[in-house]
Amino acid sequence: MKRSATTLAAALAAALPSLVFASCGASFCAVNTNWTTQSAMLEAGSAFDLRYEYMHQDQPYAGSDRVAFGQIHRHHDEQSTLNRNMVGTYSRNFGNGWGVEATLPVMQRDHRHVHNHHGAQVHDAWKFTSLGDVRVAGRYQFAGIGDPLNPSTNGVTFGLKLPTGRTGIDNAQSGTAERSLQPGTGTTDLMLGAFHHQKFAARDASWFVQGSYQHALGSHDGYKPGAQLGADLGYRHGLGASWGVLAQLNFLHKRSDSGAQAEPADTGSRALYASPGVSYAVGRNMQVYAFYQHALYRKVTGVQIGADRSFVAGLSGHL
Repeated sequence: MKRSATTLAAALAAALPSLVFASCGASFCAVNTNWTTQSAMLEAGSAFDLRYEYMHQDQPYAGSDRVAFGQIHRHHDEQSTLNRNMVGTYSRNFGNGWGVEATLPVMQRDHRHVHNHHGAQVHDAWKFTSLGDVRVAGRYQFAGIGDPLNPSTNGVTFGLKLPTGRTGIDNAQSGTAERSLQPGTGTTDLMLGAFHHQKFAARDASWFVQGSYQHALGSHDGYKPGAQLGADLGYRHGLGASWGVLAQLNFLHKRSDSGAQAEPADTGSRALYASPGVSYAVGRNMQVYAFYQHALYRKVTGVQIGADRSFVAGLSGHL
């Protein structure tokens, strides 16, 4: 039982959120729950992850500085975006190094801003629950290398973000939300990545590093999201038969959006986050976890709203 719980706990060593800025604060916690990346699993089998994300973005930033609401004049001044998302992932490993996974997000978003129109201030708001863009990815994991007592593995990932989310949601006044706020981008994006993972069996610990890149292959209705480059470094240490503590640094660089419907002057950012977490094994094949993420550094293009912290809780397991 202890060995099973420890292996399960190691599978969430990378499961930590990474925030994405946008001019309207529309964002996801990009929680990494790739079982192959995290636990170096080579045997055939299936796994799942279901997580809840909470992020309230209500602090305006200009560059790397906090600013007051409306301090830097824009056509519309962003007030806040409350994100509450459910993200489900199914992963299948075929036992020969190859695997696939699919991720389906459902987001609940409450956004408010003030439209500055010919000297008048018009308060606008959007509140919706909708399916986001589905992600489908393949991977290849190389066989374990190095010391058998401290096995390590390398792997690559590749896939597509599909345009399944809506791009034209209106509010009660028939005002269409900014494109960066919409649940979908309308574009098909190429996703590439690579990872390295190592276990230290004697002290029930593991670490990993992972890099990822995402680039839209085209535009949709005058909008093309900016390319994203991410890097994660994580460490996990077991505490007894069931508990595990985790720590990670997450870096994300997002280029500005482009197109007639984009806001290139107020999109794009660089950010670094610290992400501690805890996990608890429930039985032999299931685990609950929770994470807190805090921004260590950020620099945004133009004026954007962001959150200093976010929270993630979820359930993962083998099928």
